[in-house]
Amino acid sequence: MTGKERNRPITDLGTLKALAHPLRMQLYRGLTVARVATASQLADQVDEAVSLVSYHLRKLAQHGLIEEAEPQSGDGRERWWQPSSEGLSVRDKDFRDAPEKAASHLAATRLFHEQRADMYRRYLDERPTWGPEWNSAAPDNESLLRLTAVELAELGEELLALARKYEEKGRSAEASGDTEGRESVALHVYGFPFRV
Repeated sequence: MTGKERNRPITDLGTLKALAHPLRMQLYRGLTVARVATASQLADQVDEAVSLVSYHLRKLAQHGLIEEAEPQSGDGRERWWQPSSEGLSVRDKDFRDAPEKAASHLAATRLFHEQRADMYRRYLDERPTWGPEWNSAAPDNESLLRLTAVELAELGEELLALARKYEEKGRSAEASGDTEGRESVALHVYGFPFRV
């Protein structure tokens, strides 16, 4: 792990609104996967103009979500970016104290979930190109449990710890040069109460 903050909490409305823009969230996610990138590289990923991507990267930087990175090439004109933390967390409890904050949190959460669903739909559409090994490895399940709020919170923490274990395993392997067969993997976990 680098010296970066592990899981930066987003607690202010301005930062939440900066992140909760469809293109900015795509750029943040792309930068998290790439670890370092230029506006040009990210513009290619999202199919947008470099000038527009640069503008949105500067907005993310103004809120401390990303930062300039060490140049990765000899071209001094290129500006390299990296996430300023290892991850982000946006918690409902930090936005309950005012209606505008609660509404903004709800809108941001919906955007994040819509983008995650889009990622999964794209995987489903591209599934034949991944081959049987990846398709067999990709979990797709649902568990309907009877829990208390405390137990659900405990389950969430345990699942997060397990995901971090595998994140560290993958980073360590890549750091030692073991990149054979490694792909970026999205793991989306939702746990929520419901009534029938």
